[in-house]
Amino acid sequence: MKRLTALLMSSCLLLPSAPALAASLVRIDVVDREEGHWLPGYRSRGETWVAGTPGHRYAVRLTNTSGERVLAVLSIDGINAISGETAHPSQSGYVLEPWQSAEIEGWRKSWQDVAAFVFTSLDDSYAARTGRPDNVGTIGVAVFRERATPRPSPPPIARAEAKSAPPPAPAAPRADAHAGESRARRQIGTGHGPREWSPVGQASFVRATREPVQVTQLRYDAPWALASRGIIPRQHAQRPARPLGPQAFPGRFVPDPPGAW
Repeated sequence: MKRLTALLMSSCLLLPSAPALAASLVRIDVVDREEGHWLPGYRSRGETWVAGTPGHRYAVRLTNTSGERVLAVLSIDGINAISGETAHPSQSGYVLEPWQSAEIEGWRKSWQDVAAFVFTSLDDSYAARTGRPDNVGTIGVAVFRERATPRPSPPPIARAEAKSAPPPAPAAPRADAHAGESRARRQIGTGHGPREWSPVGQASFVRATREPVQVTQLRYDAPWALASRGIIPRQHAQRPARPLGPQAFPGRFVPDPPGAW
């Protein structure tokens, strides 16, 4: 099995997780960093949706619910959050120690920093600005178990018993691809926000299987977009107030110039 160079979070958060998805090897939650709370999940047509507020930074919390090391390959809008490649389960990911929780706060830029994940307009999303808008509005994780250290060969009788044992259960099925929809219906994506300190280290990890044992996907969009589709209650989906006229101080901070990453 090919040896993979992975990333290991240098710090972890051993905090209780908010109820979100059904039990799985790695739990995935989304945290609004501006307001400091979990984004609740809403089920609709077999998918789980969260409502993201444009302009708010967010983090993806990955929680290893097992007593073994696992590799989690994180995809944001169909893009690998570490390498920037179009996401595929075979790529680099984050190694989680047993029972570890880690908050991934942005696109990996170096061993020391990330560019913050921020909810933004679809056209301003990193995926759209790099010519890959088709999967905007998705957050996903592909999980691999670590290959176990080889054990001594069993005695002949044990080996014969092993041959008669039932075959192992198949790997968990991949999440269904999201239903096709026009870009006009999707309102927001994930932008390439400001640089932030977020150091990681390098770790060695050998995958036990070629295919992931878990693939989990969340969908997200603006609150009013989800309300218009009947996914969340309308009272939770007010659009931000617009000024009545020109404003002397319309923003708070100086943005990067166009094309700056």
